[in-house]
Amino acid sequence: MVSVDLSVIAAHLEGLEETIIHRLIDRAQFRENPAAYSPGRSGFNDAGDRSLFDLRLRHQEEMDAAFGRFEVPEECPFHADLPAPRRSVALPESPLEPTAAAAVNCTPGIVETYLKFVPALCESGNDGQHGSSVEHDVLAIQAIGRRVHYGALYVAESKYRASPAQHSAAAESAAAGDRSPLLALITRPEIEDRILRRVSEKVDYIQAPLNLVVRRRIDPQIVLRLYRDTIIPMTKRGEIDYLLARAGR
Repeated sequence: MVSVDLSVIAAHLEGLEETIIHRLIDRAQFRENPAAYSPGRSGFNDAGDRSLFDLRLRHQEEMDAAFGRFEVPEECPFHADLPAPRRSVALPESPLEPTAAAAVNCTPGIVETYLKFVPALCESGNDGQHGSSVEHDVLAIQAIGRRVHYGALYVAESKYRASPAQHSAAAESAAAGDRSPLLALITRPEIEDRILRRVSEKVDYIQAPLNLVVRRRIDPQIVLRLYRDTIIPMTKRGEIDYLLARAGR
């Protein structure tokens, strides 16, 4: 069974930080390339008004679905109408409550906020490398999505098991319109501050050996802001959705 020990979950989330940082650094090697996100400018004759980014994400997820990627709870796809897996998938027993896990889907917000984030991450302009740009976009948002959903699902389940009565009472208040008790239960300012410091330090550490003749560095504050303004808040919203469903609300 997948562990719901908070220390194990935290260690897994730390590892995902490094994946996200590497994905963002790779995307930043290309310019913003806004045409890659423009409807009807994909370069495909039969794509209608879809953008190159939309097509790349769709085709990636169709392949991932066939290979069984989305059978893993924290791998939440950005499309709902994907094919069934074409291979049998054997997974360890999940500790998650199925109805509660199904209630968590943060993917729409991830795409929206990531696309607004790209101009801050990349140099402005067009370098023609649209295919490479959207390839790295997709890898980045999938890594972000995994981090958000893993944190939301497993942290929420761990906290619920530690004090089910307290979380159920807070969920009742949230269902009645007052989310403050539930938000207080899942918020740890000191942990969030530690994450932000660690992420910023990792960006510098990972980029230290870069050859600046051919590679572009990114500002650690950009990644810090992504965590502070997007990843952490989305994870908490996912936790709330999980806990509400877990308590039958």
